[in-house]
Amino acid sequence: MNMDGVPMAHRILVINPNNNPAVSEGIRRAAARVICADTELTVVNPLQGPLSIESLEERAQAIPPLLALVDSYRDQGFDACVLGCYDDIALGEIRRRLKIPVVGAFEASIAAARTMSARFCVVTTVHSALPTIKSLLQTYGAQHIASALAAGIGVADAAAGDEATSDKLNKTIKAAIEQHGADAIVLGSGGLIGRAPELAKVFNLPVIDAVLSAITQAEALAKLHKQT
Repeated sequence: MNMDGVPMAHRILVINPNNNPAVSEGIRRAAARVICADTELTVVNPLQGPLSIESLEERAQAIPPLLALVDSYRDQGFDACVLGCYDDIALGEIRRRLKIPVVGAFEASIAAARTMSARFCVVTTVHSALPTIKSLLQTYGAQHIASALAAGIGVADAAAGDEATSDKLNKTIKAAIEQHGADAIVLGSGGLIGRAPELAKVFNLPVIDAVLSAITQAEALAKLHKQT
């Protein structure tokens, strides 16, 4: 609170590392439904770089404009930052540059999934994302309780959300439950933001939105950051 007893706003920077304003707008809309009233959210994306990050080449192309964007927001009074990309691209470097709590969507979603399930499955968009996801599951020590499947849809298509995309996503989640024994689903792509509530009703199990998990975790860290 300030000197007048009014709660101080918590300022959170959310970075979508691809050059796709539709994904950024999806994050903005979905986050508005879960953030606290005293949270100020700024959602940004680079104006250059790939429209979606679906290959190692696109990942490499995305890093320079991403870090340039990060540098442009240094020392602007943010209390925490969220990286709205599921492969934790350049997460360590962003933390070094900003020197505030920086929450990766992957890390946050795994922490959330552990609290609500014995076994979960990460459902992502493109098959080329699977090697990185499986590697990160090992990094975070979740490989024994988690699996990963791809729906075979592009990130941009996921953000557009047409009927064919929804059908592929539903079939993949069904396979995760029936074939992999998942009792919770993690949506492993920024392009899938906002779909969790509807999917949770359809499949009657927890469906975790990775980016929203990171945003809500960042809110708590922002409060701690102001105190310290």
